[in-house]
Amino acid sequence: MVPPTPASEKSRKYGHGNSVGRFRGLLTADINQLESAIGYSFANPDLLVRALTHRSLANERVLEGNEKEPPAAADNERLEFLGDAVLGLVVAEAMFLLHPEWREGELTRVRAQLVSRQHMAEVAAHLDLGRHLRLSKGEDRSGLRRKNTVLSNTMEAVIGAVFLDGGLDPVRAFVRRHVMAGVVEKLARDLRSGAALGNYKSALQEHLQAIRAGMPVYRVKSESGPDHRKRFLVEVRLRAEGEPGKPLARGTGSTKKLAEQDAARRALARLTAEEERSPAGDTIESLRPADEGLFAEQEEQAAQ
Repeated sequence: MVPPTPASEKSRKYGHGNSVGRFRGLLTADINQLESAIGYSFANPDLLVRALTHRSLANERVLEGNEKEPPAAADNERLEFLGDAVLGLVVAEAMFLLHPEWREGELTRVRAQLVSRQHMAEVAAHLDLGRHLRLSKGEDRSGLRRKNTVLSNTMEAVIGAVFLDGGLDPVRAFVRRHVMAGVVEKLARDLRSGAALGNYKSALQEHLQAIRAGMPVYRVKSESGPDHRKRFLVEVRLRAEGEPGKPLARGTGSTKKLAEQDAARRALARLTAEEERSPAGDTIESLRPADEGLFAEQEEQAAQ
């Protein structure tokens, strides 16, 4: 960790200096707390301030005449761009070194999960990053600091700031501690189970290709509910010789995509269970008839 910058020097930087350094609404104690949570103390705290500055505040200050530089020089979007690239590099490097047995596709899927918007928003929430975000008054009242997209983008901007301030080593330390810790082994287990890390449609397609069974086809069986609370019931069938064949499973969800993922998950579980029951047989031919009772129950649930 870089030695902490004295509080008196940080106060001077936040109150004076360049446009980013004119720091208002964020106390030095808050910055110290955030640095402690991140595990890195900035030699140039102006970078951290910029990483926390949403474009709404930069635009607001220009309109009010409080900012001489254009918003692009004062908000965090350029740092977000840099941080996204640095995060991808560091995660890819870590996965490459930690799991020499993984092939390119497996490395790609794990990296995609680790750098995903959802996961980075969770990392940001764990660090209470939203509390430190600098927003315009209007966006602050709208609850923007709690939105996943904003949290994820700000987390990437902070990573970009850490890289500019200290290079790759502190970013590697941050990623190990906050992005990967407690997650990589779970993702590795998911890989071994064939779950495709949440992308069950891809997992099902790969599984069917591996056993030379054909391609999955998804069809919406029903949809119900008002526009703001739609429920979809989707069936996945096995396409054989151009015609949708044996039904594999049905799934439900609030969107077509989620229902397709649920159907694929159920189909994959069904195929895996059948392979365990009769490992020497033809999995598809030996599939038991679809559980019509379960299908009816799912239709009833989707209609509610």
